[in-house]
Amino acid sequence: MSKKILISLILISILIGWGSVFEARTRKKKVDLANFSEEGNLKNGLITVQGNSILAVSDHLSPEPKVIKKVKVVITGYSSTIWETDETPELTASGSVVREGIVANNGLPIGTKIKIPELYGDKVFVVEDRMSWQKGKYHVDIWFPSYFEAKNFGAKRTYIEILEG
Repeated sequence: MSKKILISLILISILIGWGSVFEARTRKKKVDLANFSEEGNLKNGLITVQGNSILAVSDHLSPEPKVIKKVKVVITGYSSTIWETDETPELTASGSVVREGIVANNGLPIGTKIKIPELYGDKVFVVEDRMSWQKGKYHVDIWFPSYFEAKNFGAKRTYIEILEG
């Protein structure tokens, strides 16, 4: 019985050893991918390897989007209630389903990424909805999951940072 236990322990040790070697190789590859992004070879989430292969890499290696403009705005909140939206309160003007990180604005193109640094730091929002034409283009509405949260947010004067691409 003790021989079986000893053999089992040896096999487990060997497997753990191989796992450590594999993990170390994986870490090295991750560092190499980070170097690709620093050298400017990372483009659209893809890198070329040995000139003939394309490898997709995750967004966290992509450089921070560049701020192209700062604009003073009034920011309010809205929710998916029928009295705040049209007859499809769960859909945005772009056709996507409402979710956290969505904003409405009449002056920026759909898909524009923005930050609201004074209120949300580095969090990125995406313009995917529109508002009443009466609000103008210097008004941003942040989507909230409930009417109470949107109402509680109130109205704030601050600036947004419009991000590149």
